[in-house]
This record gives sequence, C-alpha cells and structure tokens, in this order.
Amino acid sequence: MHIVDVAEFYAPLGGGVKTYIDAKLAFAAAAGHRVTVLAPGPEDREEVRPGGVVRYLKAPAIPVDRRYHLFAGVKRLHAELDALKPDVVEASSFMLGAVAVATWQGRAAREARRALVLHADFVAQHPQTWFRKLLPPAWVDGACFWYWGYLARLARRFDRVVAGTRWMQRRVAAEAGIAADMVPWGIDLELFRPEKRDEGLRAELLALLGLPAEARLMVAIGRHHHEKRWPMLFRAVARAGREVPLGLVQLGDGFDRARVERAAAAAGNVRLLGHVADRELVARILASADGFAHASRAETFGLVASEALASGTPLVLPDAGGCSDAADPAWGESYRAGDEADAARALVAFARRDPAALRAAACVGRRRCVISTAEHFARLFALYAGTVPPVAAEAVETGAEAPVALPGMAAA
Repeated sequence: MHIVDVAEFYAPLGGGVKTYIDAKLAFAAAAGHRVTVLAPGPEDREEVRPGGVVRYLKAPAIPVDRRYHLFAGVKRLHAELDALKPDVVEASSFMLGAVAVATWQGRAAREARRALVLHADFVAQHPQTWFRKLLPPAWVDGACFWYWGYLARLARRFDRVVAGTRWMQRRVAAEAGIAADMVPWGIDLELFRPEKRDEGLRAELLALLGLPAEARLMVAIGRHHHEKRWPMLFRAVARAGREVPLGLVQLGDGFDRARVERAAAAAGNVRLLGHVADRELVARILASADGFAHASRAETFGLVASEALASGTPLVLPDAGGCSDAADPAWGESYRAGDEADAARALVAFARRDPAALRAAACVGRRRCVISTAEHFARLFALYAGTVPPVAAEAVETGAEAPVALPGMAAA
C-alpha cells in the first residue's frame, strides 16, 4: 500500500507530529508499505528514508516560528498527488493541506481513499489560550462555531476521520458532529522503559534544582509555545514548593522561549534544560523522575504522557486535552485545566503520596494503557485497507535563565 501524507506541520525540529510521522515511516519499512510525506519547507528537496521519502515543497515560513512553513497553494499539491497516485492520501492539518486533499480531482483522486487524521485542536491551541483570562473554554467553543462548521464540511470530503485519543474523538463529535475512528497513538516501548531509572541522574537533577534527595523531582516536556501554558504550570510548581520539597525540570524550546524563561526564573524551583536531541537521554530523564507534569489542554496526541507512563513515571495532568487519556487516580493526580491553584493542590497531593506505590501503579498503567507504535500503525493501516472494521468509533454526541546542559546531553 502506498500512503501519501500531506503533512503541513512536519519539520526537522518539530514536535509530536514529526515523532509520529518518523515512526510511521519506520513501520512502513518493516511492514512492506511505502509512505511519501509531502511537507512545506524552505526549499524543494527530498530525504529518502527506509519506508519511503520526505518531499519538502518550497513554501513561506510561519513568521512567529520559522521552523515551520505553510503550503502556498493547492495546485502544486494536486500535481504531486496526480504523479504519485497513492492508494491512500492523508491530511494531517485543518489548513491548506487538508483543503488540497479534499478538493483533489481526477482519475487518481477517484481511486484513492482519503483520511483526515486529527493532529491539532485549533480552538484549544489558539482562541481558548488567547481568551483564557476572559472566557470559559465552553464559551470559546461556542464562539468558534464557524470553525467547527468548517471542520464538519471538510470531514465530509474524506472517507475516514481518525483521532488518536478518546478526548479528541469525543470533542469533534460534540462540537462538529464528526464520528471519528479512534486508533490509539502508540509509542516506542523499547526506548521508554521503567528499567532506565537512574538514581545518579535523579540526584544530579535534584542538585541542579538545589533540592535534597527526599524532594520530589518532576519533569515536563514540550515546545515553548503559548498553548503549552508553561507559565501557569511553573507558578503552580512554585506554590506547591512552598508546602512540600518539590522541583521541576523542563525539556523543550520554541518561539515563546523568553516568556518561559522569565516564568522559570520567577518560580525558583524550575530549571529549563532546552531542546534535548538525544532520545535515549530523554528516556532516562523520564524514568528517573518521580513524576511527570503537563499543562496543555490542546494536545491531540498525548504522546509525552504516554511516554512517561511507559517509563513507569506517575502523572500530574489537566483534565482536558489528549494527555488526559493517560490519567488515572491510581498513578497520579488530575486538576482543572488552566487552574493554577488546583494544579498546585494536585502537585502537593502527589508529593505526599507514597512514591513507590505510585511508581508500581504506573508500571501497571504501562501494561494496561500504552500500546507500541507498531500496534498503532498495524491498526491504522488495516483500517485504511478495509481489512478490519473501525477500531473504536463512538456514536456522534449532541448537544530568565539559559538552558542548562547536563553531562551527556546533546542540546540543539
């Protein structure tokens, strides 16, 4: 099977979308399929990979984050699709890439199956973030009826709509009347393992925070973008740290770096480690932490929470967004998304629980709730091929300091 992924937010220094698509290419190589990724970039070029090819099409950069580019028009994409003649064509954004797939016509288009894979929640990422101090999230959803209507019309042009989390599946059902197939996202279970816990690394990170060995070491991972809500989480960590010995290290970088650095400096018990290119080191840090914390309600993948759970690391998560799929009171705490005081309460409650019992429960969660990338793509490709019924379709509902480099860390 030849799959073409029109991936508007794939970039060499990207986040979850890049991780996901790179895993898809690796699975295709092992399973005998072929994947062609069409992505916007600074110039026309190709990267041949096991499992297929990444073909960058010259396009303008996004001014606020020049790592990413946006397709300039649909004609070039239509010509590429005509030449490639895919069995399946995926669109993984709600923007021009999806419009190009939806409006593609001709013989090759009639013979191809089209899938809209939900890689982003526009309303949660942007309007809900912009107006978070003024309006409740439900009011913002209502005010964005125009977007949900657009998404519903777009979805009708596709044979499949795929969500990777229950949260996203239910959200598009409630807001746009879209019945999406839910194929749980998978992660690299060989890379993220509880056995990678390193007490020496834990001690080093606590020393970086100026905390004693009995303190709770929290870790957070994600880009420095406004929808990640790092300042809110850092303020909650600071408040919690006044009641219990607790600190947080954060991995990531992005266009919002200056604001994130100021928030970390103000918190006092937060340290920024920057972008960590070494995935093995990321896995060791995750396994060595006492807990993983997150703040964004705009996640669609929830990959970082699943990676933490696969590492045997308990979780402190908001009650909205894709990461909430991984939440369970047995192995962590939840709080009202966007509520700083409730996040601080959850962190204090977490720090007062038995760390060994929490970690044991997280290891149970690893076995119960996390699947491998191979299992995810096997399910997804079988769905595309029509060899299995929809994986899990639900009825439509109505209604300021520089990043710190540790020994062995490759920062980019």
